[in-house]
Amino acid sequence: MQALTRGETAGGTAVHLADVSKSYGDFLAVPGLDLEVRSGEFLTLLGPSGSGKTTTLMMIAGFETPSAGRILINGKDCTQIPPYRRNLSMVFQNYALFPHRTVARNVAFPLEMRRRSISEIDAAVAEALAMVRLTGLENRLPTQLSGGQQQRVALARAIGFGPSILLMDEPLGALDKNLREQVQMEIKEIQRRLGVTVVYVTHDQHEALTMSDRIVVMNHGRIEQIASPETMYQWPANRFVAGFLGASNFIEVNMDDVKTDGSFVASAGEGLAIHGRSERARPGSATLAIRPERIALLPSGTESEGLHIHQGIVTGAVFTGDSLSYSVRAGRIDLSVKVPNTGRVYRPSIDDRVNVGWSDEDISVLTE
Repeated sequence: MQALTRGETAGGTAVHLADVSKSYGDFLAVPGLDLEVRSGEFLTLLGPSGSGKTTTLMMIAGFETPSAGRILINGKDCTQIPPYRRNLSMVFQNYALFPHRTVARNVAFPLEMRRRSISEIDAAVAEALAMVRLTGLENRLPTQLSGGQQQRVALARAIGFGPSILLMDEPLGALDKNLREQVQMEIKEIQRRLGVTVVYVTHDQHEALTMSDRIVVMNHGRIEQIASPETMYQWPANRFVAGFLGASNFIEVNMDDVKTDGSFVASAGEGLAIHGRSERARPGSATLAIRPERIALLPSGTESEGLHIHQGIVTGAVFTGDSLSYSVRAGRIDLSVKVPNTGRVYRPSIDDRVNVGWSDEDISVLTE
């Protein structure tokens, strides 16, 4: 039998926040939050600074006490239970390693506090270090490690005693871009192997899209949307989500014709008619969103099957390495268009007349 305890993946709810709020004096940081975290899932709390995501995580951990509401962990009311009795662990942004303890002794610490036997501790430490690829560095001190290695020690310490829930508060914020992306994949793979429930806090949209089973976008302590990365990216609920999670073009329109199947025709001024389909479509004024990479950029006069084509003129062009970003004026609308940097891509110049196009499925109707 392996030393590390595997998480429960059979379903159910690992964490339930029931109408949880948190106030600091007269400031309401989190107002009436309802959230369920499924057992075995990787759930990310995403939002800007001050959105309440870290406060929410601290309440789950037990380091902050809710002003109202209940926190249930694996079905047990833990609202007033101290952190060390919640059977969860946490990885902080600054790692919080003991500088005088070796790598092995850092990882062993939670096991020692739980009075595990020496043989159990040795086996769990060895497995945890192997999982984070630090075998052979057991006797080093944290000061003798790189930032990435220190992060892996913190992760090994967090998983070593077999918690049912792993909380992570911006754990990769101190790493450079390439190392951060590498460790993202490692954390996700470890989570899959252990089946542990992860609640992860970040303000990095790419990190959330890459790692999550579901994303919770927060703003001023409130949940704006909960969905899978693909659903949230393709069909954001409102303007805040569409603007925070990646880049979007926003188009103010009037819904002139809405069918029962959700298909619609909307006017955007100067004779520009926009076709789309959405269950959110309603008659009247509305805001549409379309991602820059979902817009096809074609030579003037060119058609493409399945796309609604509009004429435009190029007003700007920027080379960004793996892609090219164009600004296109179509009627009274300014569009950002992103195309991959390949040898086959059409590359117009500024002031060139072009066609832009998209399909019904590329348009989102925002609720706010």
